[in-house]
Amino acid sequence: MTLPDTGLEARITPPGSAAVRRRPAWHAATVAAVSPETPNARRIVLEVPTWPGNDPGQHLDLRLTAEDGYQASRSYSIASSGEATSVVLAVDRVEDGEVSPFLVDAVEVGDALEVHGPLGGWFVWRPGVSDRPVQLVAGGSGIVPLAAIAGAHADAGDAAPFRLLYAVRTPEDVFFRTELARAGAAGVDTTIVYSRRAPDGAPVPAGRLTRETLAAAVFPPDTGALVYVCGSTPFVEQVLRWLGELGHDTTDVRAERFGGS
Repeated sequence: MTLPDTGLEARITPPGSAAVRRRPAWHAATVAAVSPETPNARRIVLEVPTWPGNDPGQHLDLRLTAEDGYQASRSYSIASSGEATSVVLAVDRVEDGEVSPFLVDAVEVGDALEVHGPLGGWFVWRPGVSDRPVQLVAGGSGIVPLAAIAGAHADAGDAAPFRLLYAVRTPEDVFFRTELARAGAAGVDTTIVYSRRAPDGAPVPAGRLTRETLAAAVFPPDTGALVYVCGSTPFVEQVLRWLGELGHDTTDVRAERFGGS
């Protein structure tokens, strides 16, 4: 998933959070594992010996260098968090993209890459900082940073109420099935909306996300929930409009948009 350049360094942290000073830097990375994530996406695990760790919701820049010296760099959300030197990405193929087709179709275990990070201080969540409810809203591969947040919540046994609303096309397009199931078992109230085809026995038939579906799935405005929204630009803009119409305080909403890669 690609993200816009926010210009924020990892050491910039939201008010009231426990700051961990991690200066962004370029790091040598080796592909440690690859596996299909969806029919159009791939999970890539990088081993980065000098990685300083990252907070849930942060991202990195990944740089490829061709044999002729040409370089291409794109930003990707990080699906893992914590102090480990193992960094998990999930890359969705953009057919006319310059970087994602290589990462999805060609990169192999043992390949050397370069990453710059960790990046971003606004779209993060840290366990134990607040007991405010947290609402996650994801569209497609926008689940990547939110899966990191939900996983950190589950791992920490955090007491804050959590909900996740995830919009995808079909059951096969769901990212991080095992991780989301574990988060659900840890108390993350999860609603998945399928726009094209729902699985057998689904409580709601397939159909696009609507304002009414959103209102039924998310915390009510009077709960004061902190809301994280991630997905394509049209998806995010629509969700932000609906949240405003439903009475949510826009200062409590953090959004990340992604485009082609």
